[in-house]
Amino acid sequence: MGRRGDAGTRRWGDKGDKDGKGDKGDKGDKERIPNSQFPIPNSQFPIPNSQFPIPNSQFPMHNLNIDPHPYVLLVEADASLAERMSLDLKKAGYHTVIAPDAQSGWRQASELQPAMVVVDRALSGESGLKLCNQFRSAGSRIPLILLMARETVNDRVACLEAGADDYFLKPYRTETFLQMVRFYLEPKTEATEQLKFGELILDLTTRTAKRDGRVIDLTMKEFELLKYLMSHPREVLTREQILENVWGYDFMGESNVIEVYIRYLRLKVEDEGNKRLIQTVRGVGYVLRES
Repeated sequence: MGRRGDAGTRRWGDKGDKDGKGDKGDKGDKERIPNSQFPIPNSQFPIPNSQFPIPNSQFPMHNLNIDPHPYVLLVEADASLAERMSLDLKKAGYHTVIAPDAQSGWRQASELQPAMVVVDRALSGESGLKLCNQFRSAGSRIPLILLMARETVNDRVACLEAGADDYFLKPYRTETFLQMVRFYLEPKTEATEQLKFGELILDLTTRTAKRDGRVIDLTMKEFELLKYLMSHPREVLTREQILENVWGYDFMGESNVIEVYIRYLRLKVEDEGNKRLIQTVRGVGYVLRES
C-alpha cells in the first residue's frame, strides 16, 4: 500500500489500467458491458436497465473493514476539483482513485473495493444519483458521499432516496470535507462515552444510537443534531441555536433544512411504535422530552 500519504492517484482510463486499453473517448463509451451478476431487486427507487453493470465482478456487498490507508474513490468530471480533493486526501493519509464518470466509477469500485465513494451529483443525466442507487441495490453498505451545488429540500430528499449517507455542499472546503471523510473512515477507539435519555442511547465513540436494543445508523449531520438535542434534554432549543451549533457559521443551505433532518431523525429514532421524543415547539424550535 505504501507509506502514509505517499500513495499515487489512479485515474480510470490511464495506460496503466489493468486492461491496458486506456480511455478511448466516444468509441469506448459505446462498448457494451455484459449484464451484471448483481440484479437489482424490487425497490421503491428502481433503476431499469442499469447503465453501470459490472462484468464478472467480485464487488463487496459489505465493505466495513478498517484499512490504515484506505482508498477513496472520487467520481468527479471536473478534473481540477478532483485533483484538488485527491491531493487533500493524500496529505491526510488516504489513497485515492479518480473516475471521470459514473460508469468508470462503478467499474473501478468493483476492482478496487474502496473504503468510501464520493460522487458528484452533477454528473450527466442524473447518473450521480443513479450510481448511488445502484450501490445500494447491489447490497453494498460502503459510505457514499454526494457532492451537491445546492441544498434545497428536494435535493436533500433526493440524496437520501438515492442511498447516499451524506452530502457535501459546494464550494469545496478542505477542512470541512476531510472532517466528513474522517467521520466515516476513522477507526473507533475502545473507550466508550455515551449520552442517555430514557431508553435512547447515543454512543459518541461508534457514532451510533440505540433504542430498546435496536441499533440506529446515523449520518454525520443526524449524529450531530441528535447529540446536540441529547446534550440539552428537556430544554427548548431555538432554530437559530440549532443552526449555529450543528451547521455552524458557514451554513449556506435553506432555512428549512432543520425540518428535513428532524423528519428523517424521527423516522429512525421513533421507528417501530416507539414514543415520540423529539417534540416540536411551534414557532420556536425543538425539544427532547417524553410525550
